[in-house]
Formats: sequence, C-alpha cells, structure tokens
Amino acid sequence: MEIRYHGHSCFEIVGNEGRLLIDPFLTGNPKADIKAEDIEELDGILVSHGHADHLGDAIEISKRTGAPIIGVYELALLCERAGAKTHAMHIGGKYQFGFGMVRLTQALHGSFFEVPESENGFVYAGLACGFLLQMEGKWLYHAGDTGLFGDMELIGRRHPLELAMLPIGDNFVMGPEEAAYAATLLRAKRVIPMHYNTFPNIRQDEAEFTELLNRKFPESQGIALKPGEVLRID
Repeated sequence: MEIRYHGHSCFEIVGNEGRLLIDPFLTGNPKADIKAEDIEELDGILVSHGHADHLGDAIEISKRTGAPIIGVYELALLCERAGAKTHAMHIGGKYQFGFGMVRLTQALHGSFFEVPESENGFVYAGLACGFLLQMEGKWLYHAGDTGLFGDMELIGRRHPLELAMLPIGDNFVMGPEEAAYAATLLRAKRVIPMHYNTFPNIRQDEAEFTELLNRKFPESQGIALKPGEVLRID
C-alpha cells in the first residue's frame, strides 16, 4: 500500500483493490505537487467537510473520473446536486466498498458549502468528520480538521492503527502539542502531520512536532512527508 501526500490535508492512497483521494484541495493550494487534471483513475474521494480547502476539486474530479464522493449525508447531497457521483454516510456508520471499508468518525469542526447565489454565500453542509479506513487488513485514520477529543482513545482501543494522519496547524485545528497527545490516545504505529504551512496562520515546524511525538509516545514513528513523497506500508 502507498500513501502519497499532496499537501495540506490531501492524501492519495493506493492499495491492491483500489485508489482513493482524501480532501483533494489542489487548485489554489500553494503546496500541492499535482493538478486536479492529473488525477485520472480513481475509486473513491473522501471529503471530511465542506470548507474549500478540503472539498477542493472533489466535484470536478468526481464528474471526470466517475469516482463517488464519500462523506456525511448533507455534504454528499450538495455534491450530488452539483453533478457529482456520491455515497452518503454519517458518523459512526461504516460501508464496505470494493477498495476497502470506510467508517466515519466525529471531528470537532464546522462545515459549509459555498453557494455564491445563496443569501449568505454558503449553506450548511452537515457535521465535519474523520475517516477510518481498513485496506489490506490494515487500519488507517485520517482525522480531518479537528480539535483534540477524548474518544480518540476509543478509536485507538477498537482499531489497531497502522497510521494516523493528524492536523498540527493550530488556530483552526489541533496544534503540535495537542496532536502529540492525540497520538498517545490513538496509539498508531506511524503518524503523519497534515494541515500546516499552507497559509501563514497555520505555520508550524514539522520537525519539532516529530521530536515532540518521539518524547511523548516513542512507540509511534512520526513521518513528516513533503508534497509528492510516498510512505509505503507492507
């Protein structure tokens, strides 16, 4: 299995049974290593919430590739109305896709969908979420945009995590200290930081985070990927 980082919170996951894209913010992302049109074959698009730096190019990519946008019901409905193929879920639910199993988790964050012609310029897009993925017998966790919450311990107890992708940017999400503490609750073998350095108000030193993680939870390996880099999990 390969996990490729495309900047901000966007990851491409390639397994034996399929290819996924998570939070495809590519157009307008100064850290992205690829363009939306570079994505050609895809089996699913996971979107954690409706903010533009996460929904990103999901609708356009879905229309072009036929891959369904997978997310909470309200967001999926809005994407479907915009012409995308979707699979609606909600927090706590799971579904077995051809590429693997997806379960939605809570995330402490907001969500809206930009609609310029509406009265306020946006509409409510349901709850924000995170994702648990089971592929090739391994559990992966993408936290989405979130603050620290105690039930991360429950996620770690119930799912032996091979990898956790955690935001560290602070201001809108967890900062490095909270993310390192989250890692002690989740007990993942590996942790990749995300949602940092894209914009000035989420600037962080990823090396400091991995050092902090090593002190807080040496059983976990902190891996700070640069956009375009790949982590391989056997």
